[in-house]
Amino acid sequence: MNKKMHIKKGDNVVVLSGKDKGKKGKVLSVIPKKDSVIVEGIAMAVKHRKPRRAGEEGGLIHQEASIKACKVMHLCPKCGRPTRIGKQTLESGEVVRACKHCAEII
Repeated sequence: MNKKMHIKKGDNVVVLSGKDKGKKGKVLSVIPKKDSVIVEGIAMAVKHRKPRRAGEEGGLIHQEASIKACKVMHLCPKCGRPTRIGKQTLESGEVVRACKHCAEII
């Protein structure tokens, strides 16, 4: 069963807790089964890579690790504040995401 996530790929978010508290970034991917997200430049982990072919270099690679979705909050593009997301129904009947502070459609 898939979980419904409040964050989607491409959203701008701010980290609420942990070592990267207060940092902002763009969501690269969402993992609903683990209830986690991968954010650009947040939770950087070091991966040791071994050379596999002749001429290929090994070494340390820095890449983003996943963090729990409850530790990030959506940033409103208009007011720039961390906000919860609400639903609004347009006159056409389409349901869209909206900022709870300024009611801007996201």
